[in-house]
Amino acid sequence: MASLKDLRNRISSVKSTQKITKAMQMVAAAKLRRAQDSAQAARPYAQKMAQVMANLANGVVAGPETPRLLTGTGKSDTVLLLVLSADRGLCGGFNTNIARLARERVATLVGEGKDVKIITVGKKGFDALKRLHRDRIVSAVELKDAASPAALAARVGDEVRKLFETGGFDVCELISSEFVSVISQKPKARTLIPAREAIDPDAPAPDLKGAIYEYEPDEEAILAALLPRYVDTVILSALLENAAGEMGARMAAMDNATRNAGELINKLNLQYNRTRQAKITTELTEIISGAEAV
Repeated sequence: MASLKDLRNRISSVKSTQKITKAMQMVAAAKLRRAQDSAQAARPYAQKMAQVMANLANGVVAGPETPRLLTGTGKSDTVLLLVLSADRGLCGGFNTNIARLARERVATLVGEGKDVKIITVGKKGFDALKRLHRDRIVSAVELKDAASPAALAARVGDEVRKLFETGGFDVCELISSEFVSVISQKPKARTLIPAREAIDPDAPAPDLKGAIYEYEPDEEAILAALLPRYVDTVILSALLENAAGEMGARMAAMDNATRNAGELINKLNLQYNRTRQAKITTELTEIISGAEAV
């Protein structure tokens, strides 16, 4: 049985931990609001960009002048997985769920006989995948490497495009977490390149109000200019969704940790009081027994 001193030390230690988890919960809650606002503000732009791309792509017939970012290489032998995660832990199963989906996609693609390459964005994603798939990781970027999400999205998008242009892969899939609510973040995988497969053909077309547009220059030239920005926009939107999901998961995890610490403190206090009472009873019994012996 633990001594009274040991119990006092443990109660003090758990109380200190509870203060830390409570503070982290409050910080995550404050950051969540900003991250959620940023993610929601980026959605209309991303949706409108997808509508414009869909409208342009539907009017283009694949040919020699068609941008390869739109049509791809015509093969799917090599697949690049762009895995977005967080730099820090203590956010429940947020990073674990993303890494699990990435490992499942690797296993599925390898089972289909495809060559798989990985780019990780976020330290925790790299840490989770390096043990089994280090030889497949061609690049690892941390969130702190850029001053802002937009700068990071541009950097990652440029790296992906350069790898595609040099024949490094045929298809690129983006794996990230979709922010559903504070307590719900859903990891998902979607095609990034070729963009024709990524663009939702059922997405509502922009209302032209009967107008007929003639493009100058032609659709291919406009697509060649817009496709790099489209790739950056999708990555940026995913980064913002990830940031909101990370903060939501951290807030929920720290809230659970704070409540669990409170329950543990109550149990330890009860154990401490029982041990103290037992010790007092034992001492009284010894005193009484000694007095009767005299």
